[in-house]
Formats: sequence, C-alpha cells, structure tokens
Amino acid sequence: MRILVTGGAGYIGSMLVPALLARGHQVTVLDTFAAGDTFLATSCADENFDAVRGDTRDMRVVEPLMAKHDVIIPLAALVGAPLCARDQIGATSLNRDAVLDIAKRVGAQQRLIFPTTNSGYGVGEGNAPCTEDSPLRPVSLYGTTKVEAEKAVLDSGRGITLRLATVFGMAPRMRLDLLVNDFTWRAVNDRAVVLFEAHFRRNFIHVRDVVKAFIHALDNYDAMRGEPFNVGLSEANLSKAQLCERIARHVPGFTYLEAPVGEDPDKRDYIVSNDKLEATGWAPDHGLDAGIRELIKGYRTLRNGRFANV
Repeated sequence: MRILVTGGAGYIGSMLVPALLARGHQVTVLDTFAAGDTFLATSCADENFDAVRGDTRDMRVVEPLMAKHDVIIPLAALVGAPLCARDQIGATSLNRDAVLDIAKRVGAQQRLIFPTTNSGYGVGEGNAPCTEDSPLRPVSLYGTTKVEAEKAVLDSGRGITLRLATVFGMAPRMRLDLLVNDFTWRAVNDRAVVLFEAHFRRNFIHVRDVVKAFIHALDNYDAMRGEPFNVGLSEANLSKAQLCERIARHVPGFTYLEAPVGEDPDKRDYIVSNDKLEATGWAPDHGLDAGIRELIKGYRTLRNGRFANV
C-alpha cells in the first residue's frame, strides 16, 4: 500500500517506517527534519521510500500528498505534558488542528490510523481498569488535544485510533524523557532518583510493540475501523515506585526515594485494560524487564551531553 507518515522521523516513526518498508509498502515521510539527524538514513536506499520536508499544519503540502496515498498515519505531534505546556500554540495547532484538517480530507477509500494516548483517561477510578468505554478526562493540554483529535478521526468513519500507553525502548530517534527510559537512564548514570507522588500509576508499552500494533491495525482494518484501542502491556500497570523496584532488579545499587515535599505536575493516575486489542489477535512481544535490559545496554552507547561544554 502507499502510506503517508507525518512526523515519521520521530521516536515511533524511526521504528515504524523501516518496518513498513520491510513489508513491501511504499512509504512517504512528511517531516520538518528540524534536528537534521539521520534517523531514517538506512531507509533512503529503499526504492519504496520517499521523504518530503514540510510542516503537517500546512495543508498546501499535505493535501496533494494525501491524494497519492492509501493510508495516512499522522504521527506528527508535540508529545508530553511538559512540552505542550511550554508551547501551547504549537501543541494545539499540531496535535489537534492539523489532525482535524486531515480527517476532513480523508477519502472514502483511504485509511486513517492515528496514535493517541491513554493520557486521556486522566485520573482513573481506583483499581478499576480504564477500558475504551471509560470516560475521557484529560488533565493536561497534551491529553486534551489528543482526545479532541481522536474524536475527529473516529467521526470521519475511516479511522482507527490507538491509545498508546507510555512508550519505552531503544530507537534510532531516542527519547530520554519517557518514564521508563528516564528512570532507567537515571539508574544507570546517577544510581538514584527522587520520586514525586510515587503512587501515581501508568501503563507501559515497548516501541516495537507499538509498531506491531500499527501493522496489526493496517492488516485488520475492516474489523477494527471506527474504534479506539488501548495499546499497552497488561502486566505493566505500575506505580512509579513499582517501576523503580523493577529497574533496581537489573541495576545493582540503584536507590529511589519519595520526596517529602513537592508534587508531580502531571496528575495522571490510572490502570488500563488492553483486552479489546488482545481480543483481535494482537499480543505484545516485549516485556518490561526485557525492555529495561535493552535500555541498559543502549545507554552504554549514549551520552546525553550534546549541548554541554564538558
């Protein structure tokens, strides 16, 4: 199929694009390529790959590209509550408005597969897992924009939405700010982390299993169309303290403690059921412990000092 991936040079895109090419699809990536890095360098030798430098918010660029493709995967976004709080205009225009514009233009024979976030659940109801029928109560601009964009995708009648858990794992375009990635980095390099509101819970998912979910949605489009699906590890509904305990099994000497004062600006706290997606035949391949071991090896190769003097 001919697939357009916006924001395809990002954390998920740098894993998804090569996987789609390996399955024989024609893939066009629309990205600003602002960092100037070579995350998709190995894809350039593939005759089925093309790259377009541009902004997903510019429909003068997006509309003619959409007309040439069977599938649109809008990955372009400002991801995470802190980044969206810092650039509220950018978050609203990219996370919501650009997706609304794409959803309005999707054709009757086209497919739209959109990654949203289970951040939309906000604060869950005790120990009751959030399902796709649970109320959406986002507590951040990031969550709000993604929830509003998801509605437009589903209302188009052509979409599938994937409510991603907090993603972890190594990728060519690495992100160190995601919770598992961040805590493992601190464990490896600092041997310590201070937790704010350590009881807040999240669900987690490996980036490779996110890629697997996109491919599964593409292969099962007719059965899944018009529905949202939680994408996470059912064995990894953990609090921040429990996550640190798991990391400590793999990093001897790692110490973590809860701050006696202060609070987490991200107030999300929930557990999630992934039964709906699993009932369609999808299952994750990468557990949390395997992902932590992978990150430990990866962090031996990384230095997060690109802008440091020493």
